Amino acid sequence: MQPRLTLVTLGVVDVAKATAFYAAWGWKASSASQPGITFFQANGLALALFGRADLAKDAHVEDRPTGFSAVSLAYNARSKEEADEVFASAIAAGAREIKPLQDVFWGGYSGYFADPDGHLWEVAWNPFFPLDEQGHMFLPDSQS
Repeated sequence: MQPRLTLVTLGVVDVAKATAFYAAWGWKASSASQPGITFFQANGLALALFGRADLAKDAHVEDRPTGFSAVSLAYNARSKEEADEVFASAIAAGAREIKPLQDVFWGGYSGYFADPDGHLWEVAWNPFFPLDEQGHMFLPDSQS
């Protein structure tokens, strides 16, 4: 098997409202979007916004609020300055600041916000995980 992640789907209360937030943050909706689901291209994977109740129904699970889901999404920036810009644009688009950007113990710079549905996003600059020209992150080779 080739390890891959191709699509992340976020269950949201109101697809139109969530779509408006991501659009205001600078994401561009794909023409593959339909009423009830919005797709955004993000480098080599896609992000989808789908009604929370519909997602639960599709997966055959109960839709129950869980509080902290123990999952976060991340935007890795090329610099502290880019991290500041991305974080500020999310807040301006309607995100709620959870943890302000700051120098962190592991040697980078990081902060968290929640989108309108409470999904956690980390914005970080990590000097140990550089990005290529397309913004793809590649982990250091684990076989030294």
